[in-house]
Amino acid sequence: MIEVGFMIALTGGLLSFLSPCVLPLVPSYLTFVTGMSLDDLESGVDRGRVMTHAVLFTGGFTVIFVLLGASASFLGQFFLYYEEWVARIGGLVILLFGLHLTGLLKLMPLTREVRFHVSERPIGKIGSFGVGLAFGAGWTPCIGPILGGIITYAAMQETFWSGVWLLFVYSLGLAVPFLLAALALDRFLAGFKRFRRYLPAVQIGSGVLLILFGLLLVTGSFTLLTAWLVQFTPDFLLERI
Repeated sequence: MIEVGFMIALTGGLLSFLSPCVLPLVPSYLTFVTGMSLDDLESGVDRGRVMTHAVLFTGGFTVIFVLLGASASFLGQFFLYYEEWVARIGGLVILLFGLHLTGLLKLMPLTREVRFHVSERPIGKIGSFGVGLAFGAGWTPCIGPILGGIITYAAMQETFWSGVWLLFVYSLGLAVPFLLAALALDRFLAGFKRFRRYLPAVQIGSGVLLILFGLLLVTGSFTLLTAWLVQFTPDFLLERI
């Protein structure tokens, strides 16, 4: 079940990156944290500097997400006695997040952008890390439901470190494509022009996945997903699990 959870968390991070609130803003984040122009970034000027700031930025929001996972896991330990009910209530919360993403239900707290705004460019490497912290502390309409679903699931884990690792894996799903975009921004921009039309579909698809995930938890049928995914797991991995 933990392995399936990690897969879900990684997918959640990737879908967060592909959300309309993050993907179109990647060039803006890169120009902001590096202090370089978009033309310089596209031409690959001082690529080492770009990657340094990109790593620090992703490291900042990773720290925040891992701390959220740690907090959720810590609280979850108090509810292990009522594990079945916690799973069902958590599944209901995730289901609501999914309905919000699909547009079938509007949760007002998630329709407002609540995050730190930085009016000045960051100063050096510490500034890039600080902007990453501010981004991670945010609660935007797009990544909020997905992140909230992962945090809710982290609170259901049997061990403290399981929840921490879930949010770390989620962060990887968000950070790795960001770093790849920083490495080759010219290719990213070309690909984004073709992908832009699919952004609404990605958001709806993310909502559908959260709805299915929530339904499995509410009905106590999560093991069905585990059993189905096992058939796609290589034998050498099954021997190590």
